[in-house]
Amino acid sequence: MASNDSQDQESRRIELMDHEFGVEKELEEESEDEEVEGWDDWEAENDDVDEGESSDTDFLCFFCHSRYGSCDALFDHCSSSHHFDFRGIRTGLGLDFYGAFKLINYVRSQVAEHRCWNCGVACQSNQDLQNHLHETVNIEAINPLLDDERYLKPFMKDDSLLYNFGEDEEGEDDYAVPIDKEELIRDLKNYEDISIDDDHADTCDKSGVKVVSASNEKNGVSSIEHAGSTGGKLKEIKNVNDNYFGAYSSFGIHREMISDKVRTDAYRQVILKNPSLLKNAVVMDVGCGTGILSLFAARAGASRVIAIEASEKMAAVATQIAMDNGLWQGKIPNGGFNQPTGVIEVVQGMVEELDKSLQVQPQSVDVLVSEWMGYCLLYESMLSSVLFARDRWLKPGGAILPDTATIFVAGFGRGGTSLPFWENVYGFNMSCIGKELVGDAAQTPIVDIVDNLDIVTSSAVLQTFDLATMKPDEVDFTASAVLEPCFGGSSGSITDDLESLTTLCYGVVLWFETGFTSRFCKEMPGVLSTSPYTPKTHWSQTILTFREPIAIASEKLIGDRLAAVGTDACPATKIHLRISIARAAEHRSIDISLEIAGFGPDGRRRKWPAQLFSLR
Repeated sequence: MASNDSQDQESRRIELMDHEFGVEKELEEESEDEEVEGWDDWEAENDDVDEGESSDTDFLCFFCHSRYGSCDALFDHCSSSHHFDFRGIRTGLGLDFYGAFKLINYVRSQVAEHRCWNCGVACQSNQDLQNHLHETVNIEAINPLLDDERYLKPFMKDDSLLYNFGEDEEGEDDYAVPIDKEELIRDLKNYEDISIDDDHADTCDKSGVKVVSASNEKNGVSSIEHAGSTGGKLKEIKNVNDNYFGAYSSFGIHREMISDKVRTDAYRQVILKNPSLLKNAVVMDVGCGTGILSLFAARAGASRVIAIEASEKMAAVATQIAMDNGLWQGKIPNGGFNQPTGVIEVVQGMVEELDKSLQVQPQSVDVLVSEWMGYCLLYESMLSSVLFARDRWLKPGGAILPDTATIFVAGFGRGGTSLPFWENVYGFNMSCIGKELVGDAAQTPIVDIVDNLDIVTSSAVLQTFDLATMKPDEVDFTASAVLEPCFGGSSGSITDDLESLTTLCYGVVLWFETGFTSRFCKEMPGVLSTSPYTPKTHWSQTILTFREPIAIASEKLIGDRLAAVGTDACPATKIHLRISIARAAEHRSIDISLEIAGFGPDGRRRKWPAQLFSLR
């Protein structure tokens, strides 16, 4: 018979996980007191919400069932009633956004177990815990606990506090510390190291539409809900890998990739037309699939090609293809003698486990080639495997193809959404569907083709990777970009009317380019682009939709000084972005955070609440 304490704990956890909150609190603009360059002002406080505005946001107390309409009210209650001074602890430990994010999840997880967040004492019930709570004894003792990456995963479903705790605090600038890039990377990296409980694992749906779970080649990834044992973690990662590589056993996926002329021709050109690089070279192909890149390398004159493929089926297929084309390095009987027939040897397994199947001398490979890119460049987390192979087997000064990768960002307009389609369906207005889809897209990244005519801002480089020198932990990053209006009519004179020079930016689109630069490709460098301005590829682009569209216009226009920045009456002349991309807790998935600030023609600034997206 279960004890009352266990029932109490379970009911508490269910309540925490099922509690849902209303809409986030709307922020207004504030005057800019310093240069708009740089990002120190990201932490500046926003003006209070107008007194007449109502807020449906409901913030649940850490320790009891009380709920409050603002973060300030909740923190005051926790400090006075439960001896938990969130703001004081954050100040004392110098926690940035991510540190404070982890602190919230840490405390919620401890309370759910009736454990004191401060001293670690386990209590019999929630009431006993509340009676036990005391003033902070040693604030520094909390810091090491926050190093655990599991606390970057929200403990409570739809916890509004996680995304609003910095928005309405008085004097936030007094204690907010600048975000250190190395610290940020350390906080966000290696989400896959989180322990996984098998009981909480289920499989993502497969879809015929390229949205999040991803169609065709990007499916079969398991979804993780909670943390558990180390054994469970290893089993879960294995299951994810099995599903991932199993998905690549479909010939349809490989036909799609090979038929992507932009992709395949880019690799074919640089491999076949750089003889000084490939002639007599030892080549390693990571994730060879059908072996198409290995075949190109063999044709280019490589002396040895090590083709590595984790999918058991595709490794067998690649071997057969190499044999059928007389390029397999195996031996076949010929008049009583075994004679080698080619240069390609296919190894089945993950590159991290290559030593179990084949002995390759460290730093003995001349050229490392791989088509590792996923949606938004980093989905699938295969880059880490390529860097592993580089560090172990590539010669000093050896070539890696491609050797650079760059992520770009730009704003898109109404045409980049589904709104136009649903407004006229065989003469009927179905715009209610379009509006709902746009709302859903504010939480879910969409992989789709964006027409270059629907781009309404300048393009900007978000992040560049040098694959020859980058460190594995640099796969996760935070970067900033500034977008300016760029659309038809924006070059008009100052006498042009406001309406004709204003458009709505509904979100941002991300794409990537990989470079085969002259550093290694002396005879013929190359570029593989997934830009909206170039022929489409199977990667499409990745779309992040704003919660509400932002009106933008040329700096020549003077908007209403009393109107909110980003509205039709006072369009923004610049949009500042801060975007973080990191490997997610779900193995081979990525998490994306998006922070937005708009600047009016008079220098006023408006910041919108941060948005979090997961590409799975």
